[in-house]
Amino acid sequence: MQIYLIRHGEVEEKYHKVFGGSRIDMGLSPQGLQQGEAVAAWLKDTKIDAVYASPMLRVQQTMSPLVRQRGLQPEVMQGLIEIDFGDWTGHRWDEVQSNFGMSAFDWMEIIENNGIKNGETIDTLKARVSECLLKIIHAHPHQQVAIYCHGGIIRVIVALLLEMPLKHMAYFNIEYGSISMVELLPERKHAVEIELLNFQPPVA
Repeated sequence: MQIYLIRHGEVEEKYHKVFGGSRIDMGLSPQGLQQGEAVAAWLKDTKIDAVYASPMLRVQQTMSPLVRQRGLQPEVMQGLIEIDFGDWTGHRWDEVQSNFGMSAFDWMEIIENNGIKNGETIDTLKARVSECLLKIIHAHPHQQVAIYCHGGIIRVIVALLLEMPLKHMAYFNIEYGSISMVELLPERKHAVEIELLNFQPPVA
């Protein structure tokens, strides 16, 4: 089974470097819309059996070119929404240190330690993402699937598949409009392989 993990495109400029998470349903910038088209174009010769997506606007806009191109009916999963950043929501990255005494660059480790006030707990986050992931895997054991979602959720999915702490995903960047691909090989000792990580198809 191959799973293509696609992060939504660039968001509106006023939300750049802002923790939006699940509470701000922002749309895409013109560049972000082009990134959605670029993803669909790059995948045009790739067999996609099913598409799953977060219900958030920025994801739906990114996904639109591919499902329109393929005539596929995506399954929207509430469990794929972005992480709830609690009191950090609406704050710029550079404000987190002054307002909360924490470094925004440590956000994955902080989430793993339930360190964001009124934010989503790590247990709740992992449970909802795991539920979605298991449903998708069981439904498509030998197929190729696209999951359109968010940078935080892609990191959680990869961490779950590799059985590694979320904080270690800080070593990996997941850019706007990027594609990552994991292959599940249950017959092998190492049953999960990362075949592609954070690839951004060029915008025309």
